[in-house]
Amino acid sequence: MLATSPLARPFPDAPLIAGATARVARAGYKDWGRCDLTFVELDEGTTVAGVTTTNICCSSEVELCRLNIKGGTARALVVNAGNSNAFTGRRGLEAVEAITTKVATHLGCSSNHVFVSSTGVIGVPLPKEKAEAGLTAIFKAEPCSWKDVADTIGTTDTFAKGAVASVMVDGVKVNIVGIIKGSGMIAPDMATMLGYIFTDAAVDAAFLQHLISESSQKSFNCITVDSDTSTSDTVLAFATGAAGNTPLSSFADSGADAFASAFQDVCLQLAHLVVRDGEGAQKFIAITVSGAVDNSSARRVGLAIANSPLVKTAIAGEDANWGRVVMAVGKAGEPADRDKLSIRFGATLVAQNGLSVEGYDEAPVAAHLKGHDIDINVDLGLGNGQATVWTCDLSHGYISINADYRS
Repeated sequence: MLATSPLARPFPDAPLIAGATARVARAGYKDWGRCDLTFVELDEGTTVAGVTTTNICCSSEVELCRLNIKGGTARALVVNAGNSNAFTGRRGLEAVEAITTKVATHLGCSSNHVFVSSTGVIGVPLPKEKAEAGLTAIFKAEPCSWKDVADTIGTTDTFAKGAVASVMVDGVKVNIVGIIKGSGMIAPDMATMLGYIFTDAAVDAAFLQHLISESSQKSFNCITVDSDTSTSDTVLAFATGAAGNTPLSSFADSGADAFASAFQDVCLQLAHLVVRDGEGAQKFIAITVSGAVDNSSARRVGLAIANSPLVKTAIAGEDANWGRVVMAVGKAGEPADRDKLSIRFGATLVAQNGLSVEGYDEAPVAAHLKGHDIDINVDLGLGNGQATVWTCDLSHGYISINADYRS
């Protein structure tokens, strides 16, 4: 059992979402003595949207998810933990098809309305018989809380991750609940983990897709733990419509701006929680890049810094080695000028105009680096582009966790 991350946050008081009923059970994908199968039944009329990994070696679950999202309608979500079912050929596809068929038969719906995710070891076919037996048990299980779901979908996660928001839409209060799993194999290439957002708001599928695509760019695509993009990454949003508001179809609709803001906030909270549970993480690092030629360039520079093992190990050692930040800026392949560059650790300016700041006091920098939340600010001095990305340090714990992951 992994120790809880020192950066952990408590699971929020998450309300039930009308039109979405969650259950968990144990399928026994691994010998870990806990629930590892999640089933969320969704009312008829629930809309769905999502984003998936750009990893070419993705799982059958991801491929089918992409196809099903196009329909815009969902009746169920199934999540398997402990086995990613990726790189498993025809046997892997047959397992997913068996799951969707069994759930569709149970609910009396099309299998295209059943969404399946799997997470865990790559290259081992999902045991179809365990999946089917687990579903038989879960159909009879009592409804559970969102924290139960968050615990069940985890693998090397050390704490349950969730975020909530509520907002008035068209005079009606609507709720949003998000859960997520992920702590390793995390890099910004769409979503980089498994995340699910549920709302009782009525939202047209096309508008929901716009919201999750835009929100992902500012949250999930701005985090990295180890620069590796999973074969199974998926983030899905489900809108049951049970709150009874007039369906949102564009930003011209009453309450759409407020809903979009709350939705994006939930995504950002979830993204931060993944970084806070980075494998072996002791530090949560926010890297803000300003003065770039545009926002996209700023983001790429930020990610070059965030993905640098040398930067991440320096932070782990609480060493204000700003030269490694300079190195990362220079290798990013983006416009930069050494003699216009400035760097801050916390509130302290440590480098400016191509040189170390003469006589700067290192004491406040050392004190800042001893904390859990670290801020690095880089100004390129070229334009108005800016972006913030989030990462964690790289410690011995990361090596220990991943050196024996399969065992």
